[in-house]
Amino acid sequence: MLICDGMADRPVPKLANRTPLEIAKKPNMDWLAKRGICGLMDTIAPGVTPGSDTAHLALLGYDPFETYTGRGPFEAAGANVELQAGDVAFRANYATVDGAFIVKDRRAGRIHGTEELSAAIEKIKLRGAQLVFRSTISHRAVLVLHGKGLSHEVTDSDPHEVGRKVLGVRPLLHPPERPGLAFPTIAGGIRRYVVRRRRASKTVRLLNDFSRRAHDILKNHPLNQERIQKGLPPANYILLRGGGIVPQLKTLYERFKIRGACVAAAALVKGVCKLAGMSVIDVPGATGSVDTDLNAKAKAALRALETHEFVILHVKGFDEASHDGNVGAKIQLIERVDTMLNKFIDATDLIAVAVDHTTPVSVRRHTGDPVPILIFGPGVRTDEVKTYGERSAAGGGMGRILGKNLMPIIADLMGKTEMFGA
Repeated sequence: MLICDGMADRPVPKLANRTPLEIAKKPNMDWLAKRGICGLMDTIAPGVTPGSDTAHLALLGYDPFETYTGRGPFEAAGANVELQAGDVAFRANYATVDGAFIVKDRRAGRIHGTEELSAAIEKIKLRGAQLVFRSTISHRAVLVLHGKGLSHEVTDSDPHEVGRKVLGVRPLLHPPERPGLAFPTIAGGIRRYVVRRRRASKTVRLLNDFSRRAHDILKNHPLNQERIQKGLPPANYILLRGGGIVPQLKTLYERFKIRGACVAAAALVKGVCKLAGMSVIDVPGATGSVDTDLNAKAKAALRALETHEFVILHVKGFDEASHDGNVGAKIQLIERVDTMLNKFIDATDLIAVAVDHTTPVSVRRHTGDPVPILIFGPGVRTDEVKTYGERSAAGGGMGRILGKNLMPIIADLMGKTEMFGA
C-alpha cells in the first residue's frame, strides 16, 4: 500500500481548474488505474476533516471513533519511546517566540538538527513525574510523562496561529450534569469528575512548569545564539499539543493474520504502525519532506516484502508542499513517486495507492474532501477508469467507501478473511 500523504487536492485556477494529480505526468498510476479498480474514499466520514493520526488508523482498518485516544502516543511510539500504561504523551514543536511570548514562527524556520536541544531539555527534573523528550523530524518532537495520577484531558499550549501568545495549559473537563439523574448516579459522576480533575490539575502544573524551564534553557542555548547571529529564527519555545494516552489496539496479525511492515519517515505513521503490531523500518535519507530519498524507501519496501506479506510505503512530502501552498513542488513529487512506483508493478502481487486526506494548496490545511483510491492485482474486478485522479476515480467500480473499509477489502483479496455467519 502506497500512502501519499495529502496528495489529493481541489481544482487549481492556474492549472486550468485541474488538480496537481490530474495535471502531473504519472504513467504508472494511470496504468494501474486502467487495469485495476478505483473509487473514492472518505477516510473518516463524508465531510469530516481527517487528522493524520485518525486517517492512518482508519487506513489500517480501525474505527477512529472507537480507538482514538489522542495523537501524542503515536508520535512517541514512532520516536521509539517505550510507553507504559498510564503514560501521557504530547506532540511538540520547536517554535520561535518574542519577549512577550508571541509566536513568530510555529516551526522555528523548519529547523533541523535539534538533538543538542532535546538533550538539554531532557535534563529537566519535574516533581511528580519523569519526562522523556525526544526530537523526531525537523521542528517536531515528543514529550512523554511517566508517573501516577496523570491525565491527557488538558488543553494545548500551541495557539495554532502565528501572532498569538502561547497558551497556558488548562484542564479540559466539564462538571457532570445533574438534572434528571438519581442521587447515586449524580454522586458517582461527581466522584469520578473530582478524580479526573485532580489528575488533570497535576498534569497542568507539570506541563506549565516544563514549558517555563524549557524556554529558559532554549533561549540561552549556544545553538540558538548561533541561529540568531545568522539571521535565523531561534527555536526558543516548545509548543505542546495532541495529548493522549496509549490506545489498546488489536494488532494487524490478530485481526487478519497478516504480517505487516512499514517504511516511513514521519514519527506519527511509524507510531500508528508500531502500535498496530507492524515492523517499522528506518531508512537513511527518508526525511518526510519533498527531498526524501524515494529510491532508498523503495528498496527498503521491496526487501521488507521478502519477509512480510503486507508493506506500507508512506510518502509525506505532498502534505508539506500543500501546507506551503507550493503547487509546483507537489506536482514534481507526484511525478517522482510515479517513477518509483514502477519498481513494484512486477515485484508484487497486489498494489493499493491510497491518500490519507485532501490537502489543497489553495487552503493549506486538511479538508474533508474524499480522496481517490485504486487497487491493482489478481482477482480485482476492473472498471472503466483510465486515469488516477480525484474526479476520474469517482466513476470507479469501488464506489465510495470509508477508510476503515479499505483494509478488510485488501485482506479479502489476500485471502485472509473469514466467513461471517454459517
